Amino acid sequence: MSVSSGGPDLASLSSLDDPVRRRLYEVVTRQPGPVSRDEAASAAGIGRALAVYHLDKLVESGLLTASYSRPPGRSGPGAGRPAKLYARSEREFAVTVPPREYELAARLLVQAVEADPSDRSRTALAEAARRLGADLGRASGLGASGLGAAGPDVEGVLSRQGYEPRRGGDGVIRLRNCPFRQLAEQHQDVVCGMNLALVEGLVAGLGAGGWRPALDPGPGRCCVAISGDPS
Repeated sequence: MSVSSGGPDLASLSSLDDPVRRRLYEVVTRQPGPVSRDEAASAAGIGRALAVYHLDKLVESGLLTASYSRPPGRSGPGAGRPAKLYARSEREFAVTVPPREYELAARLLVQAVEADPSDRSRTALAEAARRLGADLGRASGLGASGLGAAGPDVEGVLSRQGYEPRRGGDGVIRLRNCPFRQLAEQHQDVVCGMNLALVEGLVAGLGAGGWRPALDPGPGRCCVAISGDPS
């Protein structure tokens, strides 16, 4: 949703101008699960009372959500009060000044692709996404001409594109965030296919031939996962 100057999204996002609040927001959103007040304060390097104040302000602004839970293994009488935990809100924020409706344009384009019975539009979309991904990979400066000793930084490039990659114990890179989430919820086949082609192109542009992107949708994450040998 786009809003004009002074709208509620702008007010919420402007709260991140405070450097302490922004640091706490980043601490919480980088974790795979909810974060306690003590954990957030320690990671941000500030006192607990200050962390509590700013965390609750982030909840008020809609950027974080709060819940209560006891530590694992502690329940029943004598277990103590549940801890307040913080996590990133599912609400999305967008501000354009003057107002623009890029999301509306994207919806119309996706609907047009879906309406093409020949599937030529889907093929063209995948090819365009793959080319764009390859351009992004090459532009990162970590492509085949400059890999460096550590090899291509696939996770770094994915992070800069907003995917929030996390490598699991099985070595698979899963993406905590889908940059096209709202479109994917309404037009899953088209958008997930486009997303896969984009990541395939990005990996190819980086010269990271050992990685293999594939569709692997799951709750709370992007539909693409990347497995293989990074060496």
